[in-house]
Amino acid sequence: MAEIKITKDNFEAEVLASDIPVLVDFWATWCGPCQMLSPIIGEIAAEYEGKIKVGKINVDEEGELAMAFRVMSIPTLMLFKDGEAVDTMVGFRSKADIVKMFD
Repeated sequence: MAEIKITKDNFEAEVLASDIPVLVDFWATWCGPCQMLSPIIGEIAAEYEGKIKVGKINVDEEGELAMAFRVMSIPTLMLFKDGEAVDTMVGFRSKADIVKMFD
């Protein structure tokens, strides 16, 4: 499964009510590090399908969600388990670093 586009309309169903952990990528089209991170996020979504769900939140389109989770810099990755944000990573990181969040 590819990454899921997360909006305020589907956030509760896709993230908070998910029965598997959800890695959420807060990003924007104009953000260079976000663009560099995007293929890594895609690889993780494919490799860990069924184990974790991967969602992307465009902070320009979903400013309310970004504010609700105090996202000040992008890219920001947040790991949600059982409806709670349990880990956060800010800035470009290696695939190995990201996988350590949930592996």
